[in-house]
Amino acid sequence: MKNFDKIEKLRNVGDKTLKKLNKLGIYTIEDLITHFPREYEDRTQILKVCQLINEEKSIFKARITSTPINNRFKQKTITTVKVSDDTGEVEISWFNQPYLEKQLKIGTEYVFVGKIRRGYGKIQIDSPKYEITNKAEFMIAGRIVPQYPLTYGLSQHVLQKIIKNALDEMQGVLNDILPVETRKKYNLAEYNYAIRNIHLPENDEAYNLAKKRLIFEEFFIVQSALLYIKSKLKDDKKGIKFNIPEDIDLVEKSLPFELTNAQSRVIDEIKNDMTSDTIMNRLVQGDVGSGKTVIALMGMYICVKNGYQVAMMAPTEILAVQHFEFIYEYLDNEGIKVGLLVGSLNKKQKEEIYEKIKIGELNVIIGTHAIIQDELEFKNLGLVITDEQHRFGVEQRMKLTSKGESPDILVMTATPIPRTLGLILYGDLDISIVDELPKGRQKIDTYYVNSSYKERLYNFVREQIDMGRQAYIVCPMVDQNEEMAELKAVIDYTEKLKDTHLGKYNIEYLHGKMKPKEKNDIMMRYKNNEINILVSTTVIEVGISVSNATIMIIENAERFGLAQLHQLRGRVGRGEHKSYCVLITDSKGKIVRERMEVMKTTNDGFIIAEKDLELRGTGEFFGTKQHGLPEFKIANLYEHVNILKKSQNAARELIEADSELKDEKNTFIKEKIERMIEYKVL
Repeated sequence: MKNFDKIEKLRNVGDKTLKKLNKLGIYTIEDLITHFPREYEDRTQILKVCQLINEEKSIFKARITSTPINNRFKQKTITTVKVSDDTGEVEISWFNQPYLEKQLKIGTEYVFVGKIRRGYGKIQIDSPKYEITNKAEFMIAGRIVPQYPLTYGLSQHVLQKIIKNALDEMQGVLNDILPVETRKKYNLAEYNYAIRNIHLPENDEAYNLAKKRLIFEEFFIVQSALLYIKSKLKDDKKGIKFNIPEDIDLVEKSLPFELTNAQSRVIDEIKNDMTSDTIMNRLVQGDVGSGKTVIALMGMYICVKNGYQVAMMAPTEILAVQHFEFIYEYLDNEGIKVGLLVGSLNKKQKEEIYEKIKIGELNVIIGTHAIIQDELEFKNLGLVITDEQHRFGVEQRMKLTSKGESPDILVMTATPIPRTLGLILYGDLDISIVDELPKGRQKIDTYYVNSSYKERLYNFVREQIDMGRQAYIVCPMVDQNEEMAELKAVIDYTEKLKDTHLGKYNIEYLHGKMKPKEKNDIMMRYKNNEINILVSTTVIEVGISVSNATIMIIENAERFGLAQLHQLRGRVGRGEHKSYCVLITDSKGKIVRERMEVMKTTNDGFIIAEKDLELRGTGEFFGTKQHGLPEFKIANLYEHVNILKKSQNAARELIEADSELKDEKNTFIKEKIERMIEYKVL
């Protein structure tokens, strides 16, 4: 049996169990053995009956001393039996398992695990787990027992048994991707030993060695993959050597604002990249409103003035339109033709744009995923820009770059990312940070309140609207859900808001399930101040800039990550007017209060991101799973930063010694990298 064999080959995996395992993302043997325990239960202490404590989960050995009896009660079958050791007796009941009447044998000794009930002079236990003491197929006691993440209908016992079967089948035959010298240098356990002891630890030392090894490997493979991609881009092909246009200073002077020192510094870094013959691979990371689009504009100007085309990809049509309008305003006057390519265009419109791009009539093309369609051909693509990069995977970025002959790559994100996470996410990129906001940007005052303040808050909204301002209200759901009734739903919330004294204003809602044309229409009407209050889901997180919006209200704020709350807050405070963000939560949890305090006390996205990573971990860092964020099964960037640094050193050593991973000892690493990024980089 091999790592990537289907789990159907294992014993105890029938069709029903297979479907449940698939729901957990388990399809292969490797998926199964890397479905790591979430916690462990210490079942090493086996008690005597006299030692059993009321209301505690306990483990004890006892022999069957009475014939099992099935009784019917209210459409239930109850199987009862008495067991005892030399210190006392326990009465055991199981529900709806009538077959136990014949399975349990008088005189046979079992180990039982369950919650004890003492009362009326008796010791009782309901539906305990049990195992014959001399049977070792999978001991439920006498050892540390793993507890796994489950899905509905799949029990711990069944999953434990299946994983144990897989471990036995694969014992000693799992390929270790780490070279022996790497394991020795960083004191790492062998892979077969690590996998066995993360599931069924022999002792504390074995568990710690196993965990360290598997954390190291998760970090190492991601870092190696990104460095491998970077190496291929730099070593295989020479980049375009651009010249800086003599009139580039005139473009800067035409802007209605002065560039910040941070913007100027990053533009200089881009100029240095573009004038070298190495492919530019740069991430521009800046907080909301830090002016990254202006930086992209300067790169576009250099590229087009050298006779090449630019492609810029944004994750939403709303954002693509916003970029188009801004860039068109400045480049069209310079004779540079800018085109917009989005999914809502009809077939004829798209074909016309495709033709203009192919013959070079359009110099700058801004669009959504429509820009990476197979039928789209560029005449001479020289610069690729992706915005909000965490929304795209590595393979999407590479698909866009493949439409040109070694184009430069500029990646932008307004999501502040802690440095440690940035190294993981963007290890294949050089990182520039725009750590300064333009002059005149005011601090957004942030407050957190509970629902009892709603009336006062609505009065404040009314005052702001009467002054000519606009408001956003963000809810976590589209439709009301009975199971999550406490969560404010966009459509329901809008209707209720219209029944308040705010109903005299124009209130509309916006959510991701609407058609692109509807969403664009709503956002443009909001931008033109035809809508006073916009009730929305997080679809506005990356959206159009409305300088007149001064209030951001976020319902059920505890449902969002800090990074996402900060992104949403950044939708206001984009003009000259004083702006406010109000977070509404009725949660009294300590962590929630701590997170709300962070939002109240700082507007620095990087501080917020570090705190978010600390409090929530990488799995929930962006609020939802985003493309491009590695799915770490055991590693935690905040807790395991020391192992991260060592794994980064090891990855650099690997790629420096064998940049193409041709050495036979690196075969398994190369295979794993190519499976991970789902793109053959050769």
